[in-house]
Amino acid sequence: MEVAPAWAAAVGFTLLPHAGGFLGSSITKKEIPVWYQTLQKPSWCPPNWVFAPVWGTLYTSMGYGSYLVWKELGGFNEKSVVPLGLYAGQLALNWAWTPIFFGAHKIGWGLVTLLLTTGAATATAASWYNINRTAAYLMGPYLAWLTMASALNYRIWKDNPNRK
Repeated sequence: MEVAPAWAAAVGFTLLPHAGGFLGSSITKKEIPVWYQTLQKPSWCPPNWVFAPVWGTLYTSMGYGSYLVWKELGGFNEKSVVPLGLYAGQLALNWAWTPIFFGAHKIGWGLVTLLLTTGAATATAASWYNINRTAAYLMGPYLAWLTMASALNYRIWKDNPNRK
């Protein structure tokens, strides 16, 4: 007897990354007008309205990629420990960035977190490549955005030396 329809796993995996984004958005919304707006930012910093749709798209892509890997490997088992474990680790680091950067105003530690996230996301994509190339390619835009976000975080850190 099937407990859930076949599409439920695809939807669950695809939506999972949004959970941390949704929780982090409450911190971000509170801190943008009070703290973030006061920071010196480079001219190439995207406008605030860009971040929510970009993250929504990236979370959907990586979430669906994780479903493809899970499905290809036959679920949670010995073969999926490394590729899905790397994914879970990078996702946890991703979710940690908002409370560190926006919540605690730790710009330098935010950068460290982003660099760790980028490394873990790169390892995730590499581990997915031989399992499901589509899943690995779905991580590409995320890796590009993490690179930009790391550069932006670095500039904010360097340009605001006296800020928490």
